[in-house]
Amino acid sequence: MDLKFSKVTRKGPITIVTLSRPEVYNALHIDAHFELNKVFDDFSADPEQWVAIVTGAGDKAFCAGNDLKWQAAGGKRGWDKGGFAGLTTRFDCDKPIIAAVNGVAMGGGFEIALACDLIIASQNATFALPEPRVGLAALAGGLHRLPRQIGLKRAMGMILTARHVSAKEGLELGFVNEVVPQGEALAAAERWAETITKNSPMSIRASKQAIQKGLEVSLEQALAEQRDYPAVKAMAASQDYIEGPKAFSEKRPPKWLGR
Repeated sequence: MDLKFSKVTRKGPITIVTLSRPEVYNALHIDAHFELNKVFDDFSADPEQWVAIVTGAGDKAFCAGNDLKWQAAGGKRGWDKGGFAGLTTRFDCDKPIIAAVNGVAMGGGFEIALACDLIIASQNATFALPEPRVGLAALAGGLHRLPRQIGLKRAMGMILTARHVSAKEGLELGFVNEVVPQGEALAAAERWAETITKNSPMSIRASKQAIQKGLEVSLEQALAEQRDYPAVKAMAASQDYIEGPKAFSEKRPPKWLGR
């Protein structure tokens, strides 16, 4: 696939996706959305890739969100089924995705990060849903994910004021997992990804799916239905399900097959 607005690097079972429009702080337009949707389709379908990291090109921005200059000039808006950056409505990916936020994460950029499973932020990272300041609303998931992740009142405080939040405050609010020095977000995200890949990928996928599906229903229903979730059933039918206990009993590192 010929990539114009992003770059893809693979390090073993880890896929690194870099949003690459640094001239506009990695803001995205329709062509970038469709390209990134294909990128994440490929990641989701590749059995050799277990974890993804998404970051931004340069040292100033993760993603400034929707390309407003493109829109103001009459550029067509829209995205594929995966949503903004191919991620915000991607509900069928059971593989972990980490946001390495290396600078500004505004509007849609923040919504990309919120759609990821973990957020690692550099000290210079800034988060906001500033859409009301330009007559818009954060309809790519921000209005729904932020209250679920940090609570209603805290989310209302951010959304209704459109204020900017530092990486440090993001950690305190609970939507950031770790804050690292400027320039080290990607390296830290790779460290998290490498730690994840020491575990069975089948177990990781089952865990992510069980969490996501379980949050949609009551605790009683989640406990009753979890063994019927596709990723949980796939885990129980996998070679990893046999290898894990065997490796433990033999006091050796497991050799995960991911199937």
